[in-house]
Amino acid sequence: MKFFKRVLLLLLLSQVTPTFAQEYPSRPITLVVPFSAGGPGDVIARLLGTSMSATLKQAVVIENVVGAGGTLGTNRVAKAPPDGYTLLLMHVGQATAPALYAKLPFDPIGDFAPIGLVTDVPMILIARPNFPAKDLKELIAHVRAQGDKVTYGNVGLGSASHLCGLMFMSAVQAKLTPVYYKGGGPALNDILAGHIDVYCDPATGPTPFIQAGTIPGYAITSKKRVSTLPNLPTSAEAGVPAFDVTTWYGMYAPRNTPKPIVDALVDALKKALKDPPLVNRFAELSMTPVEDERATPAALDAFLRTETDKWSRIIKQAGIEPQ
Repeated sequence: MKFFKRVLLLLLLSQVTPTFAQEYPSRPITLVVPFSAGGPGDVIARLLGTSMSATLKQAVVIENVVGAGGTLGTNRVAKAPPDGYTLLLMHVGQATAPALYAKLPFDPIGDFAPIGLVTDVPMILIARPNFPAKDLKELIAHVRAQGDKVTYGNVGLGSASHLCGLMFMSAVQAKLTPVYYKGGGPALNDILAGHIDVYCDPATGPTPFIQAGTIPGYAITSKKRVSTLPNLPTSAEAGVPAFDVTTWYGMYAPRNTPKPIVDALVDALKKALKDPPLVNRFAELSMTPVEDERATPAALDAFLRTETDKWSRIIKQAGIEPQ
């Protein structure tokens, strides 16, 4: 009897799923960004939302759910119905959360259906005006000699600047003194004003100031140079290949979202990442859309697992206890 019930259920599902997929989406979709408006993640989400709306024939509405290092917004999506109407755009924090928080209300891997990677945003190591180092080699020598007398900006636990600072100190074997900020804007303002010594910021922020010669840029932390700063070497070119960190972004749905819906979202994401207005705006912000093969559930799942292992090791080596 149980066997026949299972067969009947499978037959019913085979009839329901295609109809469900054909109807999706029948109303606006919410894309949750766990950070404040105006930041890199918010800008990326709004560009994606505009482009994906054209394919999905429904509005993609951006909702900023701020707090707890991005975990509030992420948890909102983890607990949402798996119907494709509540999505998440999250950066590398999806990989660092297990090592930084002792009691997460969600599983960063198990509670989500990955859709695909979106972009890798390189970081730039910068310093205050008139900092006594003309290149990365001299900067490393200076921080090794001065140690904790050198201050560096930090936007908080698990932030891109926090992770970049950890990796820099690990790569050059130096301990700097962190200065904490509530956002990237205030930290960048204090660099410009000379109140802190160094700062590691996503390329979208400091690029105009480096172009203008207002502040020095020492290295871009990606494998390739960026077109907006063609003369700025990568960290590997500058002699520190271990200093390799990007603020990558991925898109997720709640766990158990039906495959036809995930497939529709993957298709819309891939088309968005080829949309000329998005591509051009990304280039202006020193970002590049990922290739088709990376904008897939399998690629994001594998990358997230690799990044989780990497950052867990680095955070543990830095002696940071889970909060």
